[in-house]
Amino acid sequence: MTNKNIKQKLRSQDWFAPADEKLGFINRSWLRNQGCPDDYFTGRPVIGICNTWSDLTPCNAHLRDFADMVKRGVLEAGGVPFEFPVTSMGETLMRPTAMLFRNLASMDTEESIRANPLDGVVLLTGCDKTTPATVMGACSVDLPTIVVPGGPMLNGRYKDEQIGSGTFVWKIKDKMSNEHFTRKDLAEAEVCSSRSAGHCMTMGTASTMACMVESLGLTLPGAAAIPAVDSRKKLLAQLSGRRIVEMVNEDLKLSKILTRDAFENAIMVNAAIGGSTNFIIHLQAIAGRIGVELTLKDFDEIGSHIPLLVNLMPSGQFLMEDFFYAGGLPAVIKELKDKIHKKSPTVNGNTIWDNNIDAVCYNDKVISSIDKPFQEEAGIAVLYGNLCENGAVIKPSAASQELMVHQGKAVVFESIEDCHARIDDPDLDIDENSVIVLQGVGPVGYPGMAEVGNVSLPAKLLKKGVKDMVRISDGRMSGTAFGTVVLHVSPESAIGGTLALVRTGDIIELDVPNRRLELKISEEELNSRRAKWKASKAHADRGYVKLYINSVQQSHLGADLDFLVGKSGDEVKRHSH
Repeated sequence: MTNKNIKQKLRSQDWFAPADEKLGFINRSWLRNQGCPDDYFTGRPVIGICNTWSDLTPCNAHLRDFADMVKRGVLEAGGVPFEFPVTSMGETLMRPTAMLFRNLASMDTEESIRANPLDGVVLLTGCDKTTPATVMGACSVDLPTIVVPGGPMLNGRYKDEQIGSGTFVWKIKDKMSNEHFTRKDLAEAEVCSSRSAGHCMTMGTASTMACMVESLGLTLPGAAAIPAVDSRKKLLAQLSGRRIVEMVNEDLKLSKILTRDAFENAIMVNAAIGGSTNFIIHLQAIAGRIGVELTLKDFDEIGSHIPLLVNLMPSGQFLMEDFFYAGGLPAVIKELKDKIHKKSPTVNGNTIWDNNIDAVCYNDKVISSIDKPFQEEAGIAVLYGNLCENGAVIKPSAASQELMVHQGKAVVFESIEDCHARIDDPDLDIDENSVIVLQGVGPVGYPGMAEVGNVSLPAKLLKKGVKDMVRISDGRMSGTAFGTVVLHVSPESAIGGTLALVRTGDIIELDVPNRRLELKISEEELNSRRAKWKASKAHADRGYVKLYINSVQQSHLGADLDFLVGKSGDEVKRHSH
């Protein structure tokens, strides 16, 4: 069957109906061994289903089933589905950090799409980096593309209390020190916090990324919050399969959806939901691929005055399942009606406002009205000063208000290993007013910019009842984490940024309301230290890690590889035979 609604020549026809009959024979013949009939090659849109499934990525382990639902929808709409794998990245198992491989997966996605006879793409995503990586790669090709988020796990339940995956992890040390939490308790909590398929059910980075792609207009409405095991998630996958065929017919490419307005909408929505700081790095990388100018200051100027409307861990009380039942992201977008760009297009052909105008909030304890928010100003604050010339970020909704203006003596750790070795030393000269400084954990220094910025507090201070301290690093922290944590310091210490020059005992001033982060030493002393600084030996001398270290941009630019910024389009000028 030939789809009569197609208004332009399909890209796949360059493979299946080329002028050179020999090439057509080759390209069709080998697909025949899968039982493909004649009409698969005669003008039906060919849809690639980009699957980040892996047994080693537990958050995405259910995506094989989702791929089958997408295929069903594609076939129903007259398209031809072909599933293909790309590099999968799981936060829980990959070392040294999944972020190291985000750009690798984006290259894998980009080249797989471009090299194959695809007219449109469905991205199956879940765990943190699989969403931005696949979107980045797809942007660099710019075909019609739709995202199907894998969905969060069901709420964790432990001893009749809600337990949030990820967020609970950061409380274990305190619980074992102060709440008589035993090994037996820990074993039970392990199961309770991960009791179904899906990604973290807190408003961590995975949930933030799902909300990001919905607010950008890359998913069908309401996709972000549906739990992974809810039947409505499979329905959404099937409908997405149908819709991508229509998008091909309409030539609705990513570049037509991902406008500057769409990025501004995403920033406002992220503030309203209390989303992860990792959102900044990933959205900037996506913007760099599609060609939309987006600076670090934009996140502060556009998002920092947006009120917090969602009461989810780690900034609040509830979890993603509750968020879904309360109305999900559509209810949040509707509350932002006087702030968002209402005419931004989305993958279903409607504007973002058309999609959400009839949304309803069913539980104002989970989703507040904009007139009675949980916090007047949320978003992410961007700091500048001599300690972070190119910027640093902090998430006020997850921080302690009494520490937002603070001055204290630095306690410096030169690496995460140094931190692990000394943080619980009873003789460590540190108190609750100190500022913990962690060096060497940025894009080049780790390498990969690991989620270690929310350094565990010293055991002796936890026993005193201290719950939070100012912590500063050039790394990231999990979206499930919390605390007064300054992150993404740029330039990083590994390339000679001022952070590398901080010494234990130096006074550091944090002033979030005035967006300042200062090392209180003289310019002369700073220059003297800089003159004596020497870079450490690189972490790798071969392979992808060497390529990464040599090419990665700093965090304030999105930490993409410099040669990947931008796009090459979908054309492949040479044949394989």
